[in-house]
Amino acid sequence: MKRYGKFFVYIIEDKYGTYYTGYTNDIDKRLALHKKGRGAKYLRGRQPLKLVFIKKYAYYKCALNAEIRIKTFTREEKEELVKTYENSK
Repeated sequence: MKRYGKFFVYIIEDKYGTYYTGYTNDIDKRLALHKKGRGAKYLRGRQPLKLVFIKKYAYYKCALNAEIRIKTFTREEKEELVKTYENSK
């Protein structure tokens, strides 16, 4: 496995408004899998999906740690993260 390069942490919002957080080294491929229902089991049948947050990292470990940290956030903290991301576009 590559330890450095391009790694992404992302948040997807499903049709029920819940958030799913993940990380990958190929964001386009991962999003395509999620949309086909072949990514995370949690997202199957929860389409349409909307990418609401993405952040790029140069190191695998940094992306993994960020994913773990975000998964511990409360709903309000995740909403604030998404809001900050949308305002920075």
